Amino acid sequence: MRSREAGFTLIELVVVIVILGILSAVALPRFVDLSGQAGRAAAQGVAGSISSATSINYAARKAGHGSAIAIGGCATATMSTLLAGGLPSGFTFTGGGTCTDGQTTACAVTNNNVTPAQIASAVVLCVN
Repeated sequence: MRSREAGFTLIELVVVIVILGILSAVALPRFVDLSGQAGRAAAQGVAGSISSATSINYAARKAGHGSAIAIGGCATATMSTLLAGGLPSGFTFTGGGTCTDGQTTACAVTNNNVTPAQIASAVVLCVN
């Protein structure tokens, strides 16, 4: 009686390699441009933290806390002072003209660290 060796044939191995090649050719383009999505997510994160920080600042100002600052628009320097550790490098704020006490305005948060620059919107609660 003859014993048969167990294993894969050359054709089976080639078929598996071809299938893996096709899968990688289809899946790779979906994951190549993740930097744009990451840049947008970073801009949205900064926008959310600024929105929260301005709300906390407004409450502190109304409670008479001395560390609260006046916010009348979307100046990058003003927004930078609200975040612990300051504004991350490469981010700027634009838009949202002046507003009065208790009103909100929309500021555009731009992440210039990626190409093309990614923009998110932050709702800023003004304090005079």
